[in-house]
Amino acid sequence: MNIVHPTKNTVKTIWYSFNSSSARRWFQKAIVFTIFSLVVNHLANRDSFPDTESYRFPIEGFLSSIALCFLIGIIADFNFKFYKRKHFSKKVEIATIIWFMASTLGYITIMYIPLNIIINIVAGAETEFYYLLIGLLLTLLLSFILVGLLYARDLYSLYKLSIKDAEITIESGAKMTKLIYEDIVCFYIENKIVYTVKNDGTSINTDFTLNELEEKINDQLFFRANRKIIIHKDAVDQIEKIENGKLRIRLNASIGNDVISQINISRYKRKAFMDWFQ
Repeated sequence: MNIVHPTKNTVKTIWYSFNSSSARRWFQKAIVFTIFSLVVNHLANRDSFPDTESYRFPIEGFLSSIALCFLIGIIADFNFKFYKRKHFSKKVEIATIIWFMASTLGYITIMYIPLNIIINIVAGAETEFYYLLIGLLLTLLLSFILVGLLYARDLYSLYKLSIKDAEITIESGAKMTKLIYEDIVCFYIENKIVYTVKNDGTSINTDFTLNELEEKINDQLFFRANRKIIIHKDAVDQIEKIENGKLRIRLNASIGNDVISQINISRYKRKAFMDWFQ
């Protein structure tokens, strides 16, 4: 029988696994849970105020709130991963964040009510609707603060990533070109071929349709001006009001192409464009 002894590389691998970003995140969350539980429990009862003569460490409340915090953390983590995969990876905006918070609080409500009833039955106590409702409202308020503390930095990082560092792979036949958003001026279609225009004025033909690109790219940075072109916000050089409530857009890229040089926004899309641009 061969016995494998741990080498330095094995030890390093174990350490790096422990020191992974996921482990660090949960360690940070555990610290937040602990501090949050300590503060809440010391403020919840007059006897728990550190400056009183009758001070007693709220061990029962502290342990129960730690357990509740971890349940809330697990629910929030699963919901955040879902929203990150479905929404935040493409766009981070106020409406989506509100839906994330609302759905997380909804799941916490679904967890809290039956759990509270079961605990009261096991403890032999009666469950009064008034106290159940007050406890739920307080739990949701504290959960809102806790989830906000836990994911504020993650949401900000995703927002910055979606704005600055996001990239797209342009497929053109057998070739694949990776471009970051900042290098792109626009996408336009001509003779049924979709082209990607870069900041240096060069263009790459793609195998995508404009509809497919519209689904892939970040719509905080890109706007479908009309059925022929999608423009990057930073590429807009001039906006001119023209007849019938329309807008004419001039891009800062010097490309001799009629599709790009004459970009018109219809009066129906004018408000959406201005909201996006501003």
